[in-house]
Amino acid sequence: MNSPHILYLHSHDTGRYIQPYGYAVPTPNLQRLAEQGVLFRQCFCAAPTCSPSRAALLTGQAAHSAGMIGLAHRGFALADYGQHLIHILHAAGYRSALCGIQHVAAKAETIGYQEIIPSSSRHAEDVAPAAAAWLRRRGHEGSTSPFFLSVGFFETHREYPAPGPTEDPRYCLPPAPLPDTPETRRDMAAYKASARLLDTGIGQVLKALEESGLAEDTLVICTTDHGPAFPAMKCNLTDHGIGVMLIMRGPGGFTGGRVLDAMVSQIDIFPTICELAAIAPPPWLQGKSWLPLLRGERAEIHDDIFAEVTYHAAYEPMRCVRTRRYKYIRRFDDRDAPVLPNCDDSPSKALWMDHGWAERAPAAEQLYDLIFDPNETNNLAADPALTGVLADMRGRLQRWMERTDDPLLKTRAVPAPSGAEINDPDGLSPREPTHTAP
Repeated sequence: MNSPHILYLHSHDTGRYIQPYGYAVPTPNLQRLAEQGVLFRQCFCAAPTCSPSRAALLTGQAAHSAGMIGLAHRGFALADYGQHLIHILHAAGYRSALCGIQHVAAKAETIGYQEIIPSSSRHAEDVAPAAAAWLRRRGHEGSTSPFFLSVGFFETHREYPAPGPTEDPRYCLPPAPLPDTPETRRDMAAYKASARLLDTGIGQVLKALEESGLAEDTLVICTTDHGPAFPAMKCNLTDHGIGVMLIMRGPGGFTGGRVLDAMVSQIDIFPTICELAAIAPPPWLQGKSWLPLLRGERAEIHDDIFAEVTYHAAYEPMRCVRTRRYKYIRRFDDRDAPVLPNCDDSPSKALWMDHGWAERAPAAEQLYDLIFDPNETNNLAADPALTGVLADMRGRLQRWMERTDDPLLKTRAVPAPSGAEINDPDGLSPREPTHTAP
């Protein structure tokens, strides 16, 4: 197989809340992509916070291994930008280009893309036409060298646009962690409006790919960084936070409208690309290629997957391990109150605040049975019948932390880089004044 072109489409804060995953969020272009390609029902990010998630995907390793333990625009960075996927692809003859949001460096030039495609904003209405024009030019030029094109959309990040005629709040169902109220219905209607704009932009890019004549030779990777920006979702280690959409289409068996239920992590994308393009995988990769899943050689490639939070707006160190049956979450901050700046302001957050969220202490350890409690609301960590399960999950997490040299093994107070902008964990909002790390 010749090295395929790679089109990496990525959104902000979408989770799995799109039509192909069964939600009442109309996204016809994403639905069409799923019906043509392969949809992963059980894909998880490595960190439910923006820059760490993207850094893990693009370096193929845990966020803390990559050095990205906080947000790029607040002063955090990769330990080595040479570990970014594009540099391995450059060595294999790929041409790299970036259009729209990237969120793994304060300045896009730091990453090393060979071309940065200008757009008037990071929103789909501007990013999609710019990326589409690039694809059409590429097809017209007739170049045979492979490319990696990253197209990043701000949608579905807050603030959401006003709901349109097709997003009537009266008929919206809020996400599972939230009560069904007028406030949350309006909030979900606004999310759906943002998802509509995202889907339109993705449709424009995919149409241009078809018109360019490059679609047959292009691997499309469509995903997001983490769950939506609602309470108990983004920046949380339940599946509401770490569960992400992933749709792939193209060479290597990513065709036919297949749906896979194997448990996979976004850190697997890098090694999958390496195998597909016949590139020797670099030594730092921690994921596994999922081409054996496509070929029917394996039903699963992971017994467990891991995710983490260190910094978002504020410091909130926690780690998790997930198996098919159980989820174990451990906090390392000994707090008796939630870290509210790590939840974006919203009508849904205001509703929770009005009903005493600030006084609800988070549990230091959480154990959930994902078969009988898929929404992860019944903490079984203190259940004597599950002592063995708890010990097993603790051990899995400990061994992963040791294997990946997690900084939390050395200190409960992992320092931010000098100059990073950090919120007070005792604050209420990410919009409050920050302090600068020494």
